[in-house]
Amino acid sequence: MTRGIVALNAGSSSIKFGAYRIDSDGSPVHVAGGKIEKIGLSPSLLVRTDGGDVLLERQWPDGANLEHEQLLGEFIEWAIGHLGEHRLVAVGHRVVHGGARFIEPMLVDDALLGELGRLSALAPLHQPHNLAAIRAIARILPDIPQVACFDTAFHATRPEVATRFALPRRFHEQGIRRYGFHGLSYEYVARHLAVIDPVLAGGRVIVAHLGNGASLCAMHCGKSVDTTMGFTALDGLMMGTRSGSLDPGVVLHLIRQMGMRAEEVEALLYHQSGLLGVSGLSSDMRTLEQSGAPEAEDAMVLFAWRAAREAGGLVSSLGGLDGIVFTAGIGENDAAMRARICKGMAWAGIAIDADANAANADVISTPDSRVTVRVVPTDEERMIALHTLALLERGA
Repeated sequence: MTRGIVALNAGSSSIKFGAYRIDSDGSPVHVAGGKIEKIGLSPSLLVRTDGGDVLLERQWPDGANLEHEQLLGEFIEWAIGHLGEHRLVAVGHRVVHGGARFIEPMLVDDALLGELGRLSALAPLHQPHNLAAIRAIARILPDIPQVACFDTAFHATRPEVATRFALPRRFHEQGIRRYGFHGLSYEYVARHLAVIDPVLAGGRVIVAHLGNGASLCAMHCGKSVDTTMGFTALDGLMMGTRSGSLDPGVVLHLIRQMGMRAEEVEALLYHQSGLLGVSGLSSDMRTLEQSGAPEAEDAMVLFAWRAAREAGGLVSSLGGLDGIVFTAGIGENDAAMRARICKGMAWAGIAIDADANAANADVISTPDSRVTVRVVPTDEERMIALHTLALLERGA
C-alpha cells in the first residue's frame, strides 16, 4: 500500500485543499483538489480532478452554522475513501505567521500550537482559522501527524536591514519587525521558475502575488531579498478589503480626533478598506472592471499605481531588474491590471505584448523588452505537500 498526503489551506470563510499520493520516486502526485466555501453562510464543498471532473459536490442550506471540524470531517472522510490504496499518512497546513522563531516546517504538537496561538494577533484574518483546521484534524484523525508550513519562513533569507522598523531597538528584540507573507506561494514560484526559466530564476526578479491579499517579493537567485508586507499581512499593497501601507498618524487621528476604538480601526483597515473602500462597490476586481462606475476606476487606478510604486522600491533593493512574474488570482487572470502595472513600470524597460497578455501567455513581454515578464500560476497546496513529505522523509 502506497502513502497519501492531504494539504490544507484554511481561511475564515473557505478552506482550499489538495489530496496527493506519494509516487514510487518519492514525489507527491496530485489526485484531487477543491475548496469548501462560504463557511458560516451557506457552505459548499467541491472536489475536482486535474481534468475538471467533479468527484464530490455538497451544498448545505443557508444559515448552516457549521464549524471547520464538521466541514473538514466530510472532506476527510471522502479523501480517505478516494485515496483508496494510498494510506493517508500526514496532513500539511498553511500557517500564515511563524514569527521570528519558526522558519522551517514543523511537526505539530501542543507546545507548537500554543506558540502559534500567541501570534494570532499579528494575523487575525488567517492564523486563528489555520489553527482551527489543525485542531479539527487532530480530533478527527488523532493518530495522523500534522505539519505546519509557515508563510513567513521564505523571507528568513532577507538581510537584517530589511527586517527592521525605525523604532527603539528593544521593540525589534521583542519581535516587532518586518516578517513578510505569502511565502508558500513565492517559494513555489521560485522553484517552478528554476525549471522553466533557469536563467531568469538566477537573476533579479519581482514576483507579484496579486489576489484578495496582495504583496510583492524581490528575489535574487530564488531567495527573498525584500517584500512589501511587514509586521502583519495588513502592510504594503492595497488589497481587496485591506488598506495596505498607511501613515501611522492616520491611525492616531482616527483614535484621538475621531473617537474610534481600536476594534473599529482594526475592522476599518482589515475589512472595509482597499478596493472595497475606495470603490464603495466591491472587493472583487472582476466586479469593478465590469461596473463602469468612476469610483471603480479610481480603485483600479490606485491599485495599479501602488503596485508599480512599491515595485520601484524593490528594484532598488535588488540593484536592478531582470524579470517580473505575476501570480495568484488577479496576477494570473487579469490582463488589464497587468498592463496597468507594467505601464507604470515602463521606465524599467518593460514592454508588453498586448496579444500575449490578453491570452494569459506564459511570457507576456515583447522580444525586445529589457525585462522579461511572465505569468506563473501558483500552487500553495503542492508546496505544503512537498514540505510535509520532506519532513516525513527526515524521520519526524
